[in-house]
This record gives sequence, C-alpha cells and structure tokens, in this order.
Amino acid sequence: MKRHVVLIGLPGAGKTTVGRLVAEQLHAGFVDIDTVLIRKEGKPIAMVFAEKGEPAFREMERKEVEAALANQPAVIVPGGGWAAQPGALETAKSAAYVIYLIATLETATARALPSGTRPVLMGGDSEAQMKELLKAREPFYKQAHTSVHTEGRTAEQVAGDVVRLAQTSAGW
Repeated sequence: MKRHVVLIGLPGAGKTTVGRLVAEQLHAGFVDIDTVLIRKEGKPIAMVFAEKGEPAFREMERKEVEAALANQPAVIVPGGGWAAQPGALETAKSAAYVIYLIATLETATARALPSGTRPVLMGGDSEAQMKELLKAREPFYKQAHTSVHTEGRTAEQVAGDVVRLAQTSAGW
C-alpha cells in the first residue's frame, strides 16, 4: 500500500526542488504547503508571518499538512519548522514515510537567503539564525524514518535516493 512521502529539513535543504523531482518520477501528486498557504492567503509567507505571527502560521501549516495526509498518497513538503511543532511528526509518521534531507548550515543558509521569503531568517546574522534553527529542530528532524544527505550532490541525485526509498519503504 502506497504511503505519502514527507520531506523535512532546514530552509534551503532542497525539500521543494527534490520533492518536485520525486513526485514527477513517482507520477505522484506534489503538495508544497507554503504554496498552498500563499494561494489561500493571497500573500507571501513572510507577510502572513508578519501579520498573523508564527503561532498562527504554524497552526495553518499543521492543518494543511493534515489535509494533504487525508488525500491520495503524494509527496508533501511542509516548511522547515513544521516538524518541530508538537505532534506533527507523530501524526505524519502514521500515514507517511518521513525523510530528513540533511544539508550543512553553510549550504542551507546560502540556498535559503537569495529568495528573501524565509521569515525565520530575516533581520540579522542569517548563518547564526540557521544555527539556532538547526539546534532547535534537529532533534525533531532525527525522528524521521530515515535521512538523505544532500551535500555535494545534485537535486537529481538526492531525488533518486528518495525515489528508491519511496519504492522500498513506502509502497511506490
């Protein structure tokens, strides 16, 4: 029986890029939670964060992930902070195969910065902020079913590993 594939990791770990490739290769749906929220709210995530605050954003994110998990098996990519929310991983792991995409702090920071849409990295020393995020979130990320290293690898190579894991462990 097919299970969802949920990709977790730091902002800039490659979740969205890899997730799209994986969904394409598996002929699966792709659910980027940030994109869903941008469409529903009619504004960028940074604005939602600024106007409603992080707790309200995380609640909206949780509801969208739960809605995606209730649908046909797909590749689901929540934001980097979703996994650190109470109960989020436990809920997902019952219906999905959760994979932690591991990137170094330097790589994740470099990838995350150009977009300017990462509210948790705005205003200050981005590498120091990313280090704090990793410290707070890594204990949650490590609760994933498995992990895939992204360092020094193309998105296609990482996606290939995720596809193989989906095929061997998630029924694809």
